[in-house]
Amino acid sequence: MDDRIRVSDADRDRVAARLRDHFAEGRLTQDELDERISAALGAKTVGDLRRVMADLPEPEPVPARTAPGPQWAGPPRVAYRHGPRILPLMMFALLAAVLIPGGGWLFLKLLLAFWLVSCLVGAFTAGRFYRQMRRGWQPGYLPHGRR
Repeated sequence: MDDRIRVSDADRDRVAARLRDHFAEGRLTQDELDERISAALGAKTVGDLRRVMADLPEPEPVPARTAPGPQWAGPPRVAYRHGPRILPLMMFALLAAVLIPGGGWLFLKLLLAFWLVSCLVGAFTAGRFYRQMRRGWQPGYLPHGRR
């Protein structure tokens, strides 16, 4: 850039900020900082600003971040709910059904229906999980016992 080009207020402020950074890093004394900031704020051309910064190093460029490696493309991790557990509630209901006269058979039927539905849901969930896992296997990889 030509040293005779006039500078803007933003250019002067940018040089003053860099001078403050050099002072904070210990390259300038307080007297040198005051003297150079006065010269920078009074500068009219690019050459005037270059003379103020002539013996100070340029800021080092920030190294580029390397690209992250390939990410696992599987389903996201599931956050499990930490609420009341079902087993203590079922035990309490079983105890209430035994103690309440005439309610034991109804509770036993409901318990068996719940168990049957839970087994069916578990079987379907396991099958779906197995299909999703098969999609993620590497080509040529077969699990144990498969040919």
